[in-house]
Amino acid sequence: MHSAQSHQIICNHIEQYIGVIDNVFKEVISDVLSIDILIVNPTPERNYYTLITSGMSEFAMQVPDGAEEYQFTELMICLPPTWKLSDEAFKDERNYWPVRALKTTARFPHEYNTWLYMGHTLVNGNPVKPYSEDTGFQGMFVWVPDVEDTAGFFNLEMNSEKVVHFYTLIPLYGEELDYKVKHGEEELLNKLNKIGVTDVLNPSRKNSCKKIFGLF
Repeated sequence: MHSAQSHQIICNHIEQYIGVIDNVFKEVISDVLSIDILIVNPTPERNYYTLITSGMSEFAMQVPDGAEEYQFTELMICLPPTWKLSDEAFKDERNYWPVRALKTTARFPHEYNTWLYMGHTLVNGNPVKPYSEDTGFQGMFVWVPDVEDTAGFFNLEMNSEKVVHFYTLIPLYGEELDYKVKHGEEELLNKLNKIGVTDVLNPSRKNSCKKIFGLF
């Protein structure tokens, strides 16, 4: 399927389930994979920015046997309504890092011949480091987005052979990434839910796995 056609189908899908696309950050310079970021501005129903990739699903990911239906993916991240989103603001990494992380994560499976699926985590860098100087987040948790009609939004049938799935990225602290590796995604989700973590990035949220007096 031609990429311009794919892009239009993705845009229509987003407008059906989330809202009007108000802005697009187009990738000016890219290698094989061009990733645009589609932006839905805050509305009374969804009072936050929704940023969604378009282009990651142009190529199939290398999925394990039996997971063929999850070869094609796009990613999203939700930012507070006060977040600064402009070319000028993006010169400051403190504003740009969620967009950079979204693009880096979208490229990751294609660059390393792997796949992304719900429950997967991806750390920032090697050695692992925070995304920017003013945040403690050091990785992303891939999960199912919180959209009014989640099932409808999650599965976009491009054609008889191609279904694109949409996942959301939830930033994690280093301790949360470690906890997930040791205890699994369900246990981590319990901890995140306990402190009220949602799809919307909260830069000052508590660390759900911070040790207090040596105990979890």
